Amino acid sequence: MKKAILSWSGGKDSALALFFCRQSAQYEIVGLLTNVNKEFGRVSMHGVRTELIEMQAEALGLPLYTLEFPGDVSIEIYHSLVAQRLTEFKNQGITHVIYGDIFLEDLRHYREQQLNAIGLQAVFPLWNQNTVVLLAKFVQSGFKAVLVCVNENYLPKTWVGRELDDTILNDLPASVDPCGENGEYHSFVYDGPLFTKPVAFQLGETVRRSYPKTGQWDTDFIFQDLISAKR
Repeated sequence: MKKAILSWSGGKDSALALFFCRQSAQYEIVGLLTNVNKEFGRVSMHGVRTELIEMQAEALGLPLYTLEFPGDVSIEIYHSLVAQRLTEFKNQGITHVIYGDIFLEDLRHYREQQLNAIGLQAVFPLWNQNTVVLLAKFVQSGFKAVLVCVNENYLPKTWVGRELDDTILNDLPASVDPCGENGEYHSFVYDGPLFTKPVAFQLGETVRRSYPKTGQWDTDFIFQDLISAKR
């Protein structure tokens, strides 16, 4: 069986990628890899506290590896740190890295190019699947998640903290991909068929953050803080 590490954001797509790979039984997933903003102790882009990602990994029964970046990391340093960590995995006998990407061609090409340079292979178990079907599969399989970040250009503040359940498909605007593949929203999975126990948390404050404009990327987001309720 091929040894693999899974790129883990803590959200829906990561959980589905893990779910599908477990079902296929083609890969021995030896751990989860999460990018963390070192300055804030949170997952990059999703804004989830690292402690909650650690609780996810514990409930999934998998080791968690974090790749920490300074808050103002340059793209050159980012590439260097990623390459260093991936090389470490290769030296440990890992041959594949699994991603939850669905249809962003440029992102897939970037990942494949990065891994090929090191001698690893990328795996995309969700690739080109219908996102309406994927979201329905997520809910019907028994996963539970909450929205932790929304792009303010697509969804209002009232959506953060909302359960990612079967009402979402009916309420999403037509401009929003059902799985948020264009960055319209991000989620945190706290229970499901892969979990030995739910991740206990409570809702914290809601925060709006704007980032410097870079190319075509959106800059305004609403974050829902989650606080560990671990006893």
